[in-house]
Amino acid sequence: MAEHGAHITTAAVVDDQPSIFEVVAQDSLMTAVRPALQHVVKVLAESNPAHYGFFWRWFDEIFTLLDLLLQQHYLSKTSASFSENFYGLKRIVTGDTHNFQRLASAGLPKKQLWKSIMFLVLLPYLKVKLEKLVSSLREEDEYSIHPPSSRWKQFYRAFLAAYPFVNMAWEGWFLVQQLRYILGKAQHHSPLLSLAGVRLGRLTAQDIQALEHKPAEASMMQKSARSVTEKIKSTLKKAMGGIALSLSTGLSVGVFFLQFLEWWYSSENQETIKSLTALPTPPPPVHLDYNSDSPLLPKMKTVCPLCRKTRVNDTVLATSGYVFCYRCVFNYVRSHQACPVTGYPTEVQHLIKLYSPEN
Repeated sequence: MAEHGAHITTAAVVDDQPSIFEVVAQDSLMTAVRPALQHVVKVLAESNPAHYGFFWRWFDEIFTLLDLLLQQHYLSKTSASFSENFYGLKRIVTGDTHNFQRLASAGLPKKQLWKSIMFLVLLPYLKVKLEKLVSSLREEDEYSIHPPSSRWKQFYRAFLAAYPFVNMAWEGWFLVQQLRYILGKAQHHSPLLSLAGVRLGRLTAQDIQALEHKPAEASMMQKSARSVTEKIKSTLKKAMGGIALSLSTGLSVGVFFLQFLEWWYSSENQETIKSLTALPTPPPPVHLDYNSDSPLLPKMKTVCPLCRKTRVNDTVLATSGYVFCYRCVFNYVRSHQACPVTGYPTEVQHLIKLYSPEN
């Protein structure tokens, strides 16, 4: 039994197939990077909404663009994504009789490269946007923003009812593929690798040697380029490679920092954390002080700062404490992700309805 388990969790020597622990670890690497960067951007936006609020509002797009540059650089230079290269893996074209002779430094063919970029960058971006859309529709359905008889409400209620089953089928597809990979019935641990036409393998000694000598060869090729067009192309490639290299270096350092945070906040260190944080609670942050004549705030306390009418369905923002009409503040927060008065970063989840004894 133990021998059988060891056979499952170790890679075969013949095809150099990585173990399930390696492929799952590299999958979770980029998954951990995104929320960490998002938390950093949120802290910056809360400290200075005027300067850093833009990065919070457009975080998904900015992260996707940087991820595109990073993954394109690694796929074309090392035949692997950033996380796969970090764990010493490479992508091998399936169905190619010469795939074992192709070194990782040669990069992926264009067809497999753009397929890989689509599944590595574009698909996660669409998934994040879809999850935000579902969350927004659930908020609208809970507070009945649309009239009950509208066809739009009937449509998105059907969409909300079907989404959990579609998501469960999607996750189950990945789980079944991983189980088949563990049992040696499949070459791919993820269906996306199969759709991209590649599989994962370990870097060989020849791959590592070629990757180490590739920067020297690239510099020699740049020196031999004489035409203006070639110089412009080489300059652009060098600039994009520099950006991707700086991103990869920063992420490599960040990975060790994330692992340190996971260790620090593990269950074994909870007592240490409590002893270090057993200090008096600091006072709450001072909100922006507005004059009574400020056009942002109405003089009457029962008036909504957005529509300038008597508030209906009072709702307070937990991030700032100001009260608005629910419909007004919901639409504003969903569009701008910020408090209308203070500019603090805000999500729809920060809306809190207020109830009076009369209601």
